Amino acid sequence: MNKGTWYAIGAYALWGLLPIYWKWLHHVPATQVLCHRIFWSFLTLFIIILLLRQWNAFRLALANPRVLCAYTGAACLISINWLTYIWAVGAGFIIETSLGYFINPLLSVLLGVVIFRERLRTWQWISITLAAAGVVYLTIVYGSLPWIALTLAVTFGLYGLVKKISPLGSLYGLTLETGVLLLPAFIFLLYSDKAGNGSFLHAGIISDILLAGAGVITVVPLLLFSSAARRIPLSLIGILQYIAPTLQFLLGVFVYSEPFTTAKFIGFGIVWIALIIYGVEGLMVYREQMFPVVSE
Repeated sequence: MNKGTWYAIGAYALWGLLPIYWKWLHHVPATQVLCHRIFWSFLTLFIIILLLRQWNAFRLALANPRVLCAYTGAACLISINWLTYIWAVGAGFIIETSLGYFINPLLSVLLGVVIFRERLRTWQWISITLAAAGVVYLTIVYGSLPWIALTLAVTFGLYGLVKKISPLGSLYGLTLETGVLLLPAFIFLLYSDKAGNGSFLHAGIISDILLAGAGVITVVPLLLFSSAARRIPLSLIGILQYIAPTLQFLLGVFVYSEPFTTAKFIGFGIVWIALIIYGVEGLMVYREQMFPVVSE
């Protein structure tokens, strides 16, 4: 395997193991964890841009008001996604968060049809229909919509859509997104501290290190993914992306012993079958495009 493949595996493995990190911070309110993630991520990204001597280029990229508008929307979407994920992990819903990221690729394909009028092949429609059936089944099992999974899938799907039509790369993009959210996050942290509810510098040195480290654990997999995306085909990235929700699912079931009934297994199984069909069909199309059969 080349470096790009290893970078992708590293990125998705880190994202898949992220619930462990948020579990260590279960004693801190999710809103404060989110704000610290925003603050320390921006600081980490800002330092990286300075070290790369790209500050002037970054500043020039912000001159277009449309860029600021697009990334403000992306910032709102990713903040909702992050908050939902952090809260869900702490509340014991890791399995449901994994469902959100299992169905996210299929939702992204559907958004492509709705927004960009992309045409789907027959087996892609079958995959999306099966995934929808799995969600409906789980809704019946839960007695309500699996809102955590759907919130994660929809916000991340829309976030990807905004990023697709936005001009900045991942480094500049996330820096701008966290920069947009920086002031509200900082004000909220100050308010929490003044109200006597702040956790930073009040919950022990380990907690402080973990909160400050939220920037690094956010940025490192992003940089790994960016490096991978430049080196390997998107089709391979499409397969490797399932490492993250698979690890999340395994953590929820085997490490944190979240309940996973037979009924839930059936619902997840329907979604997994949809993903297998989608993945196999995509691979076959990719092979046909890369290695066309030449008739004599």
